[in-house]
Amino acid sequence: MFVVTGVTGKVGGKLARTLLASGQSVRAVVRSASKGDVWQTRGCDIAIVPDGTDATALAKAFKGASGVFLMQPPDYDPEPGFPNVQRLSAAVSAAIAQARPDKVVYLSTVGAQVEQFNLLNNARIVERMLAESGIPVAFLRAAWFMENAAWDVAAARAGRIESYLQPPDRAIDMVSTRDIGRVAADLLCEQWSGVRVVELSGPRKVSPLDIASGFATALGHAVDVAAVPRATWEQRFRSEGMQHPQARMRMLDGFNEGWIDFERNGTEQRTGSVALEAVLAELANEQ
Repeated sequence: MFVVTGVTGKVGGKLARTLLASGQSVRAVVRSASKGDVWQTRGCDIAIVPDGTDATALAKAFKGASGVFLMQPPDYDPEPGFPNVQRLSAAVSAAIAQARPDKVVYLSTVGAQVEQFNLLNNARIVERMLAESGIPVAFLRAAWFMENAAWDVAAARAGRIESYLQPPDRAIDMVSTRDIGRVAADLLCEQWSGVRVVELSGPRKVSPLDIASGFATALGHAVDVAAVPRATWEQRFRSEGMQHPQARMRMLDGFNEGWIDFERNGTEQRTGSVALEAVLAELANEQ
């Protein structure tokens, strides 16, 4: 039995469907019974955990698992010191210590190893906790999600997208959530001891100009791209409701300046197959 958290999202959903298609038993962890209905229909066992800091409920969900896929809900506006992820990590640590699943695959991120303050320190905190669990664990450090371009569909329809990744011709590693789910399924079915770090990129690096071009093809009209001036970021983020924008700003700085990247030395490298153009076409058709 493989336990999948985040099953209602793109990565967890792809992972669960991949495991089910290969004949594996899956326990889907959801926040409410209604969210689990569709997965129960597909053949999953359902574990309801309304509160991610409930270690007892998590331990019950993890009990008897051949492997657990762990991902935590994104927190784009963390308070100083990342208290939310600290609480979630403490609960997961206690649950793992009690349930003792055979292995854990954690959806981490490119740059999780970076010590400089930035939003991705969230993943660094979880990695450290899991490394001390005493069970086999794999950190799946995925590149920037191609599907993040969903935020730009409306702007692309109007003919111009804005980018915090800059300059617009600078390409970074990106990967589709479909590839992430598939590789996570592969890892859950593998055997190892100790800690693994698996870095996952897409078929090629991607720039904001590439995204604009891909949208232009999908939508059938020209799409321009403009870099959002760095001096305006904080005001813009605060106007959108963020209270602690510095972590997000420093993450973007890290990608733009190059100090957020894959570790590479001492890690495993895997490459996805889903092309950016396919992802953008799907996003354009969905919205």
